[in-house]
Amino acid sequence: MSDDDEAEEEEAPLVELGEGTPVEGAPLARVASRLHWPVQRSEIRRKEGDAVVRTPDGPMEVGEILEGTGVSYFESRQEFLDACREVTGTGPVPTAE
Repeated sequence: MSDDDEAEEEEAPLVELGEGTPVEGAPLARVASRLHWPVQRSEIRRKEGDAVVRTPDGPMEVGEILEGTGVSYFESRQEFLDACREVTGTGPVPTAE
């Protein structure tokens, strides 16, 4: 990286996010990123079972979602995300009031 490249990066305009309505819970992908794969459902419940994630029906604990999956061992992060999304569904997430 040259000095010219660094100067261009510094001159780039900053993007302000502004005020938005908060959303309760963390993205499911964030919880999944904290785990190591493959992993047993019981280990996910032990480590992240009380973590609250965003769903179209409102915030839910990971432990609640796991109960509905019927999978006891997740080979990959994607398998975990797919199984959880089958339980929670996909769509817009309601904002906090």
